[in-house]
Amino acid sequence: MKSPDSQLAVQFDNVTKAFATTLAVRGLSFPVRKGCIFGLLGPNGAGKTTTIRLLTGILHATGGSVSVLGGNAPPQVRSRIGYLPEEKGLYKRMRVRDYLVFAARLKELAKSEAQTRADALLERFAFEEWRSERCDRLSKGMGQKVQIMATLIHEPDLVVLDEPFSGLDPVNVELVRVMMREIRDGNRTVVFSTHVMEQAELLCEDLVLINKGKTVLAGNLSEILAGYGNSVRIHYQGNGAALRDLDEVLSVSDTGQTAELRMRQDADTQALLAKLIQRVEVRKFDLTHLSIHEVFLREVNATPPTESGESDDA
Repeated sequence: MKSPDSQLAVQFDNVTKAFATTLAVRGLSFPVRKGCIFGLLGPNGAGKTTTIRLLTGILHATGGSVSVLGGNAPPQVRSRIGYLPEEKGLYKRMRVRDYLVFAARLKELAKSEAQTRADALLERFAFEEWRSERCDRLSKGMGQKVQIMATLIHEPDLVVLDEPFSGLDPVNVELVRVMMREIRDGNRTVVFSTHVMEQAELLCEDLVLINKGKTVLAGNLSEILAGYGNSVRIHYQGNGAALRDLDEVLSVSDTGQTAELRMRQDADTQALLAKLIQRVEVRKFDLTHLSIHEVFLREVNATPPTESGESDDA
C-alpha cells in the first residue's frame, strides 16, 4: 500500500467500489491538497455520494486505496472530519442548541466547550431566536443551517459537504461561502459536491470531475480551463452568418447580436478581431476562458458508456 503524501489531505489511488454486480466507482484517482477548497463534480449517477462515503469511512473500497489526513484508514481519523450528508437527518424532538451541543460531544468536546461553540455558531448564523426551537419545527433551509453548524462545531481539519447550498437563501449561501474560505485560510481543507457549476467556479481551487464512476478531469481549476483555450464573446450588429468559416474559430454559439466564438488554441485574437470588423459592426469584444459549466457539459457528453451496471447515487 502506498504511503500517504504529507502534503495531501486526501488521496484516492485507483479506487473501485462494487455493490453486487454494479461498479459505482471504477479506478478513481485524484489528490486533494491540504488547505484548499476542492470541488467534487459530476452528473446524477456519477458516483459522487459513493466517493464521499469512501472518503469519510462510511464505506470501504473494494479495490485501490483511500488515504485521509495522513492515514490509510478513514475511520481512524473520523473525529477530525466534519461531514454534511446530502440527505439530512436531525433528531426531530431535540432543541436546536441541544442538538449542536450533542453533535460536539460526539466529537469528544467537553460540555462547556461544546456549549460555548454552539452559542458562537448560533450568533454567527443569526439563529439565536430559534436556539430553543424543536428541530422538527424548522423549515428545510433552517434545518440545513443547523446541520452545517453541527458539521463545523468541532473545527475539523477536513470538512466534507455534500450539496451544502441546498435550501439556503442567498444571504446564507454567501455566509457558507465565507466560512468555507475561512476554513481554507486556516490551512484546513474543504471538499464539497455541487450541481451548481457557478458555485464551483467561485469557490474551487482544485476539482475532480467524475462520470460513470471514473475520473474525467482532475487538477487545478485555472489550469484546466486554460487547457481548453479561449473564447471570444462579442456583441455585434449585422448578419450572424458572417461569423462562420473563420480560421481562428472552432465553433460559434450565436443568439442574435451576441455570440460566443470558441477559438483554436493557437489562434491570434487580433487577427480574428480584424476579420470580424470587416464582416459585422463589433460593439463589444471580450476574451474569456470556457466556463466550468461548458467544460462539464462537453466532458460528460464525451464520456463513453460503461460496460456494466451504472452507479445510482447522485
